Amino acid sequence: MSSANIHTLAAQTLRLLGPDPADWAPPRAGIEHNVVVVGGGHSGIAIAYALRRAGIGRVRVIDAAPTVRETGIWRSTARMVRLRTPKSLVGPELAHVGLSFQAWFEAQHGAKAYAAIDRIERTDWADYIDWYRETLGISVETGVHLDRVEPSGALLRLHLHNNGAPESVVTRKLVLANGFLGAGGSFVPPELRSLPASHRLHTAQPIDPTSFSGKTVAVVGAAASAFDAAAVILEAGAAAVHLLSRRPELAATAVNKVRAYPGAYDNYPDLPDSIRWRQALRYRRAGTTPPPDSVERVLAFPQFRLHLGAPVVDAALKDGQVRLATPAGWLAVDVVIAATGYAVGADLRPELADIADQIQTWSDRHTPQPSEADVALGGHPYLGPALEYRERHPGRAPYLGNIHVFNPAGFVSRGLPVGDVPSHKRDIPAVVAGISRDLFLDDLDVHEARIFQPVAPDFDLSFYARALHVADAAAE
Repeated sequence: MSSANIHTLAAQTLRLLGPDPADWAPPRAGIEHNVVVVGGGHSGIAIAYALRRAGIGRVRVIDAAPTVRETGIWRSTARMVRLRTPKSLVGPELAHVGLSFQAWFEAQHGAKAYAAIDRIERTDWADYIDWYRETLGISVETGVHLDRVEPSGALLRLHLHNNGAPESVVTRKLVLANGFLGAGGSFVPPELRSLPASHRLHTAQPIDPTSFSGKTVAVVGAAASAFDAAAVILEAGAAAVHLLSRRPELAATAVNKVRAYPGAYDNYPDLPDSIRWRQALRYRRAGTTPPPDSVERVLAFPQFRLHLGAPVVDAALKDGQVRLATPAGWLAVDVVIAATGYAVGADLRPELADIADQIQTWSDRHTPQPSEADVALGGHPYLGPALEYRERHPGRAPYLGNIHVFNPAGFVSRGLPVGDVPSHKRDIPAVVAGISRDLFLDDLDVHEARIFQPVAPDFDLSFYARALHVADAAAE
């Protein structure tokens, strides 16, 4: 099948959906945008499309990446061969199946080819996202970095760097669809922080695998990102890769399965805080298990070594090598890669520095039992139904309700890493509905006038006069 089939299917889908609704949000003097979406990856562009279909205009999507093909992680820091989520999940297409990955893939390769894959290849997903963005005509402004969010009453003034030039704009709504790093930042264990940048990397950074050719590398961590990083380094010719896991085994956990059935997924945000907290804590303590193919990928190399029950307790640079101390002894390597996840907290984001202390967190809202205490989870924002920030002190920061968090900072509130494909079906409609409601109610006087304005009748008495029955008074 040719690529023409893809465009034909998309055109047919859009034709059946009908034209986008007209922009119903009235313009306001001194306000450039109704919504600014930070992040041009699969979540950001899907939110932009959903806003368009909701009749909300003056939406701007920005991304700090230099080119549109570099937005998102799929051609940069993602290193897996296949996505870790099932291929059948609803993604950016939402309910429009003609815009789905399956439709895109089958148009090129056929239904049998789609049935034969168990999960989606990363490069195929990247190509699909490019097609989705181009087909729907979603504009992403690249090279635009959000430096600072400044409150302006209930509005938000955004200080940007637009390809090196300063820019200031006012928006009514802000959506942070900026991934793990947008939720806080990469987490490096204290034991590794004293190492110089020349000898310590994080999986969140772009990594040139060829730079490790002939070297001995330690990867600290045992989730999927650790195994994927180890694999690309081994494939590029590393002399040896040691993967150090604090866990005593790589046993699969049932945490994801607990969250997978529709009843829990659909209603999770309405669960009592105590249940949401315990589930987040269980997930955090259990850790994530890499998919079997990520493990198989590194097992193909005899120079791969897996160290279980081996947390790093000390690290030092000596004679040009990194010496790592674990309970089993010392290990000497050329460089360390931390695959140790991410820290969450608005106070870690420079662009939120002016407002971070006003944001309500889970530690403000929920006091767990001592055995369930967790400082890191407590730092997650306590989000509202439209994934909006809430005020730590009611009435002091009304603008916070206009910032919607579509990144993994929403994990405790929503039960999964927001921004990953599994969050699209439930959480994008929630964000768009909340934005629509707020914009409408903020301009209720305008909309009320529109609703109650005089309406000319479609027809008058002459249209049906000949069929009008007139009673005969004499006959009565």
